[in-house]
Amino acid sequence: MNIQIKSLHCFVTLLEVGNYTRAAEKLHLTQPTLSKMIQRLEENLEQPLLIRNNQKVIATEAGRMLANSAQQIVGQWHRLQEELNSLNGLQTGQLRLGVCPMMGEMIISLLSEYRKRFPKIEVSIVELGGFGAEQALLNDTLDLTFTALPTTHSQEFYSHNLKGYPLLACIPNGHKLEKSEAITWAAIEPHPFILYNDDFSLTKLIHRLSRKANVELNIAAQSGQWDFIAAMVEAQMGVAILPKPICDKVTSDKLVYRPLSPNLTWDLALIWRKNLPLTPAAESFINLSRELSPDTPLYK
Repeated sequence: MNIQIKSLHCFVTLLEVGNYTRAAEKLHLTQPTLSKMIQRLEENLEQPLLIRNNQKVIATEAGRMLANSAQQIVGQWHRLQEELNSLNGLQTGQLRLGVCPMMGEMIISLLSEYRKRFPKIEVSIVELGGFGAEQALLNDTLDLTFTALPTTHSQEFYSHNLKGYPLLACIPNGHKLEKSEAITWAAIEPHPFILYNDDFSLTKLIHRLSRKANVELNIAAQSGQWDFIAAMVEAQMGVAILPKPICDKVTSDKLVYRPLSPNLTWDLALIWRKNLPLTPAAESFINLSRELSPDTPLYK
C-alpha cells in the first residue's frame, strides 16, 4: 500500500477504534510506529488532527474533515488495487468481509469453499453487529457483510438472502412460561427480558415487533455474547429470544425452548452498497453464495 494511503488508513482506523493501543493491534503495528505515522501526517498537513487524552483520541475540526475524505480515498485505492489484481485472474487480492458474531458457524462452509477456489485472496474478517456492519459498508471500510434482515438503511443496499432460522423463547427450567406450547409477546411482557446489545440487528427486530404488539419489554440486561445471555437465563435473571442454531449449541438441562406466537424467523443475508462498484474479489464471493444458495434471489 502506498505510504500516504497507509497513513490515511491508519488515521481512519485510529478514529474508529478510539485509542492507540487497540488501533495498533488491529493494524498489526507497534504503538510507537503508529504514533510516528500520525505525527508525520500532521506535519505534512501542517494541522493538528487529534486531541489526545488518557481515555480516547478525538478528531479536531481538521481531523474530521480529513477523516471524511480519507475514507473515500482509502476505499477507492482498495478497489483500484483489486481491479488490478483481477488482471491476474483473481490470483491475489483482498476481500473485506463483515460477520456478525452470532453467525460464524452458519457461514463457515461458504468461507471454506471460497478459500478452496481462491486460495490467494486474503479474506479480512471483521466481527460487527448489524448496525456497525451497515455503517462500515456506508463508510466504505467493508466490501460485503453478513447481517440479519431487515437492515436499517435498506434503500442503500443490495441483498442476497441466505437462510431463515426460527427464533425461540429461551426460558429457565421451572419458569411459569415453560407450561406454554408457544410464547406470545403479551406473555413475555411481565417478565425480565435479556437482550443482545443495541448494535445487533436482532435487537432492533425484537424492539420493532414488540412495539407492533403494543408490548413494552422489561429489559433486565444486555450482552453481545450469546453464551452469556444463555447463562443469565439459566441463572433465572430473565427470559430471552435466540435463533435456533444458537439454542442448539446450548445443552443445559436448566433451559427450555418454546416457539413464539406468531412464528418469527432470523433471516440472514449478504449485503453490499448499491452505489459503489464491486471489487472482483467481492463479486466472486457473491457469485459463490448464489451458487451454494440457488433458490434465493441475488437482488432484493
